[in-house]
Amino acid sequence: MAGLCTHALLLAACALPCSSLTPPAQVSPPQQQPLSLALNSSDAGLLLDVPVALRVFSVDYHHVQAPFEIVLWIMLASLAKLGFHWSGRVPAVVPESCLLIMVGLMVGGVIYGVRHSAPPTLSADAFFLFLLPPIVLDAGYFLPGRLFFENLGTILWYAVLGTLWNVMGIGLSLYGVCLLSPESLGDVSLLHCLLFGSLIAAVDPVAVLSVFQEIHVNEQLHILVFGESLLNDAVTVVLYKLFESFLRMPTISGVDVLLGGCRVVVVGLGGLCLGLFFGLLAALTSRFTSRAQVIAPLFVFLYSYLSYLTSEMLHLSGIMAIVTCAVTMKQYVEANVSQRSNTSIQYFLKMWSSVSETLIFIFLGVSTIQDVHMWDWPFVCSTLLLCLLWRALGVLLLTAVVNKMRRNAVTFRDQFIIAYGGLRGAICFSLVFLIDDFPKKRLFITTTIVVILFTVFVQGMTIKPLVELLEVKKRKRALPTVSEEIHSRILDHLLAGIEDVVGYWGQHYWKDKFEQFNKKYLRRFLIREERQECSSILRVYEELERREQRGEEETPITQVEHCSQERTLILESRPHSRPLLPEEMDSIRRILSRNLHNFNNKKSRDVHCWTECGAELQQRIVFDVSVGPLETFYTHNHCVCLPDPPLVEVSYGVLMCNCQHCLLHHRTQKVPL
Repeated sequence: MAGLCTHALLLAACALPCSSLTPPAQVSPPQQQPLSLALNSSDAGLLLDVPVALRVFSVDYHHVQAPFEIVLWIMLASLAKLGFHWSGRVPAVVPESCLLIMVGLMVGGVIYGVRHSAPPTLSADAFFLFLLPPIVLDAGYFLPGRLFFENLGTILWYAVLGTLWNVMGIGLSLYGVCLLSPESLGDVSLLHCLLFGSLIAAVDPVAVLSVFQEIHVNEQLHILVFGESLLNDAVTVVLYKLFESFLRMPTISGVDVLLGGCRVVVVGLGGLCLGLFFGLLAALTSRFTSRAQVIAPLFVFLYSYLSYLTSEMLHLSGIMAIVTCAVTMKQYVEANVSQRSNTSIQYFLKMWSSVSETLIFIFLGVSTIQDVHMWDWPFVCSTLLLCLLWRALGVLLLTAVVNKMRRNAVTFRDQFIIAYGGLRGAICFSLVFLIDDFPKKRLFITTTIVVILFTVFVQGMTIKPLVELLEVKKRKRALPTVSEEIHSRILDHLLAGIEDVVGYWGQHYWKDKFEQFNKKYLRRFLIREERQECSSILRVYEELERREQRGEEETPITQVEHCSQERTLILESRPHSRPLLPEEMDSIRRILSRNLHNFNNKKSRDVHCWTECGAELQQRIVFDVSVGPLETFYTHNHCVCLPDPPLVEVSYGVLMCNCQHCLLHHRTQKVPL
């Protein structure tokens, strides 16, 4: 039943796009010889058409035109995707997006040759309301949460400030180009250039996902590029609508600019809050699906899509809403529903997003065959060069600033891939058709198509050889084991405790606080009681099992064989480990005990108290390697017994002053953390 419901939703979602993509044929209804039985009156009349003879066979294409064309387009997209993966060595050279666009170009050429008119175009409503949400939902639901939130500051830095940098830089530079060519570009105003800059600066997440999934860069680089493209679109659409509103106003004052800035903030935060609300509501609903597990996956799609539509209705950021909704509800929904329901959610999201992505690229190629093109060499070439230049400068400048606040700096090679991986796609293509008619709208459309084709074909096809040439760090193909994941979480707790001790409120501190709040309040309220007592180790195992299942399904057979061979070679060449000697353990214990309090160059917090001798005491922290937990003990800051008291090891690596006051205070008033 769930499968039937989801397929019905897919067909309903595609009905409007295809009706808007393919204009209905001018087919007149069949002429029949009616036998009229009329009842005439002054108020109304009734006319019944009865056929003269019964027909054995008839054709009524007009009755099934819309769903029939929907199925044909989806079938074409699926066959093109299937042929790509069975085309031998082609996937190793040409990205999938390039091949789909070429298929669209051929289909568009055939339609143009047969009909002698322009083929259907991808309307903005069809793209933003039906094709984009499944892709964003899939990306948000399977977003690597740990990596994303660890790099959230850098992602927002690139997505917000980087987008503003690109929009203003490209828009102002294009206006300068228009001033230098008054004969052909004199009627393009500053606001038109800023409007065009806002749409052409949009890095498309569909194109980025399609290309970066094939080159297997390291996790940090992938999440920076993909996270930026995901949030960059929300900023781009808001700026586009802002400049569009400015164009429709007779005059613009400083108050209007200030209100426009406030609108950008409200749109982003409003979409965030709306997505959070629907995500928690979806998690709460999934708690009560134990007696009807067959419809549990349906709520994931309904609440996510409802958050997107509600945001669009309120003129908020739909992309921000659906991403927040997916990230919020994921852990609670997975805990509430059964394993079969989780598998259904996974399969349907992947299928839905894959079909939408394939249709987008095919219609990009089909829509390129148009009669509305206008060419201007200075404007087209300048736009292409300015997009590359301003993005490269923005990445270099913003990374130079953000590296001062990051522990793991973004290397120059990664910066080059981030700048070079700014691919354009269907978002800017859909936005350019929404511009109000003015003399140079056709030039904007042509320039947008050129930029999309250049970034997808040239940059998309050359980025993989560049990654190999620059020796960019690749992603680990092997998934972490349960023990590795547990050790990683232990280190998270340890670092959170250290940050709390030294008074540094970093990401581990806030992550630990959220986990405590989540365990104490949210999980009790949003997860069924029989699932709350589940062991944390068991939850880690289940999560790794789901992750391994997704990885095996998304990895081609040849890559799996290659990975297994690499893993075998690594295991054979790895030297056998030996247990540590006692003197080595003692050395490690002494190093940790002596240096751990200097973590992050932060001074420990001073706690002053007084003993009977009136000496000032200072709290100090050490780490007991043998026992494990952090211990707090007191030693003299200014010892009255010795001018420079030596620190001796009392027990298990605990260092303290060899003073009677210190020993007495340690034995009687030691306070564990």
